[in-house]
Amino acid sequence: MNTEEELNALGYPVLKPKTPVPSDIEVSQSIVRDVGLLPITEVGKQLGLNDDEIIPWGIAKAKIPLTARTNRLDVEDGNYVVVTGINPTPLGEGKSTTTIGLAQALSAVRGKKTVACIRQPSQGPTFGIKGGAAGGGYAQVVPMEEFNLHLTGDIHAVTAANNLLAAAIETRLFHEASQSDEALFKRLTSKPFSAVQKRRLRKLGIDETKPPEEFTPDEKRRFARLDMDPSTITWQRVLDTCDRHLRTVEVGLGAQETVKSGSERVQHSRRTGFDITVASEVMAVLALSTDLHDMREKLGAMVVAYNKQGEPVTADDLGCGGAMTVLMKDAIMPTLMQTVERSPVFVHAGPFANIAVGNSSIIADAIALKVVGPDGFCVTEAGFGADIGMEKFFNIKCRASGLKPKCAVIVATVRALKMHGGGPPVAAGQPLSIEYQQENVELVEKGTSNLIRHIENAKKYGVNVVVAVNQFKTDTLAEIEAIRTNALQAGAFAAVVSNHWAEGGKGAAALAEAVEQACADSQTENFRLLYESSKSIQEKIEIICKEMYRADGVDYSPTAQAQIEQYEKSGFGHLPICIAKTQYSFSCDASAKGAPTGFRVPVREVRSCVGAGFLYPICGDIMTIPGLSTRPGFMDVDISESGEVIGLF
Repeated sequence: MNTEEELNALGYPVLKPKTPVPSDIEVSQSIVRDVGLLPITEVGKQLGLNDDEIIPWGIAKAKIPLTARTNRLDVEDGNYVVVTGINPTPLGEGKSTTTIGLAQALSAVRGKKTVACIRQPSQGPTFGIKGGAAGGGYAQVVPMEEFNLHLTGDIHAVTAANNLLAAAIETRLFHEASQSDEALFKRLTSKPFSAVQKRRLRKLGIDETKPPEEFTPDEKRRFARLDMDPSTITWQRVLDTCDRHLRTVEVGLGAQETVKSGSERVQHSRRTGFDITVASEVMAVLALSTDLHDMREKLGAMVVAYNKQGEPVTADDLGCGGAMTVLMKDAIMPTLMQTVERSPVFVHAGPFANIAVGNSSIIADAIALKVVGPDGFCVTEAGFGADIGMEKFFNIKCRASGLKPKCAVIVATVRALKMHGGGPPVAAGQPLSIEYQQENVELVEKGTSNLIRHIENAKKYGVNVVVAVNQFKTDTLAEIEAIRTNALQAGAFAAVVSNHWAEGGKGAAALAEAVEQACADSQTENFRLLYESSKSIQEKIEIICKEMYRADGVDYSPTAQAQIEQYEKSGFGHLPICIAKTQYSFSCDASAKGAPTGFRVPVREVRSCVGAGFLYPICGDIMTIPGLSTRPGFMDVDISESGEVIGLF
C-alpha cells in the first residue's frame, strides 16, 4: 500500500473525505476547487500514452485515438475485470460507484496501473429520475457536470447519424412513390457512381465499371428502386430526452409531402416514432466496433426494412453508410477523464442495458488492456443485474472482441437483498420502509438466493467471482456476515465489504486485494461462452432463459415466430441473442424477487440489430423512450451566480 509521499509522487492526491458525505456534485466541485484536477495530458502520460495519443478536449477530458492500441499490439493485455451486480432496486446498488472505487483502490492505494471503463450517461435518466452515472460520493468521475452533460458530443453524433438515416428512408419512399424507374435512375446517376453506390452494384451483381447508359431496364430498376415495404420499416428517429409523447408520431403531413395517385394528389404520410438515442442501433454499433473500418461495415450493414420481395434493405442500400461513419469519426475515440483520486477513466458509448448490450465499448476496453500492460487492470462495468449486463458482456461483447476476462465482481447491497428476501417494495422518490433501516438478518438470508444464483451463473463462464458488499451506513455486521457466508458457500472466490462511497479508494482496498488475487488465480483458457452462435435462434434464446434465468421454457407469439423465420431465411440466424427484459427480476415479472422458478419467458417479438451484430427478443413491455415523472430531476438543476452547476444530484 502506498504511503502519502508515494501517492503524491505518483500524482495521486491524499483524499480527505468529509463526514457526512456531501452530495455528489458538492464532492466533485470541492475536488476540482480545493484539490485540483491533474492536467488531462498528465493523466494520459501516467498511462504511458504519447503526446500524439492524447487529443485534449478542453481542460478536463481528452480523446484517445485508436493508435493507442495498434501501437502496442506486442504488449500483453492486462487483467480484465467486469463489474456487475444482483438484480437491483429502482435506487441502484452502486455498480458504477464500485467500478470507480475499485479502480481508485487498485491504482491510488495498491499502486497498479488501472483504467476504469464506463458508459457515457444519457440525458434521459440524468434529467429524469435516476440521475447520472459518474459514480458517487468519493468514488466518482470529475468534473461530474461535464461527465453527465454532453461530454465530447458522442451521443449527439449518434443522434445525427441515426436521424440522417431516418431522413434518407422517408426521402427514398417519397421519391420512389412519385417518380418512374427511368427518372429515379437518371437522378441517382447524375454524378459518377460514389463508393457506396458501387457497393450496391456489387451486391446486385452488376458490373460497377459499366457506364449508366449501358444498363438494361431491369438493371436500372433494381439499382434505382429499393421498393421498401413501409410496414416492415423498423428504423425510428431518436433524441436524447425522455419524451413519452414521441413514442408514436405521424410524419409527412406538410403541404409539399404529396404524391400523385390517379388524377389526385394524396398525402405521403406514415406512422413512426422516436426512441431515446442510447437505444439506437448506431449506439450499439459504436459499442461493438473493433476499429474504424469495422464501424463503417457495421453501419452500412444495418437493416432498416424489407422490400416487397422480402429482401433486407440496408443503410448502404440507401447510400448512408459512409456519411454516417463520417459523422461518427470522432465518436469512435474513447474519452479520457479522471476520478476524484486522479485515476484514469475511459468513457465510451452508452447503449441501453435492457434492449442493447449495456456495456461500454470494445475499443475502450481493448485500449485500456494494452496501456495498463500485463500487471495492470482494466475494470469495466456491465449494466443492470448480472442476468442482463454480465450475460451480454460475455456472450455478445467478449464474443465480438475475443477478449477474455479473469474476474467478475458482483455488487450486492443489504438493502436489495432484503427486498429479494420479501421486504416491502422500494420506489425511487419514496421513503424507505423501516425494514431497510433496522437490522433484519432473516430478510437478508432469504434474499441471498438472488446473489447465489448470480454467482452460480458467473461461474459457468469459467471466471472467478468476487462479491462486493457495497456498504450503507444502516448495514450491520450481522447482515454483512450473512451475505459473506452465503456467497462463499455458493462458490465465490471472495466476498468483501467495500465503503468506497464514503472513503474513496481506501474504502475499497480489501476489494482491490481480493480482485488481484482472483485474477492471479484465474486462467483465461478456462473462459467459455454459454452457446455456439451456429445454433438456431430459438435454441440460443432457450439456452439463455433456462441457464441464466432458470425458466421452464419460452413461449413465442405468432409475430415472434414469423420474425425468427424471416431472420433465418435472410441469413441472420448466426447472430448472438440480446434479450430485452426487466432488470428487476430473473423472470420477466419485475415483482418476482429472489430466485424465482416455475415460470416461462414470453417472447412478444424479435427485433434485429444486424449491423451491430445481434438479435433482441422483446420479453414483456420494454420502453425504448422513457417518459418523465411529475417531478423530474431537471427541476432541481440550475446555475449559480458564479456560473457553477447546482442541483444536478
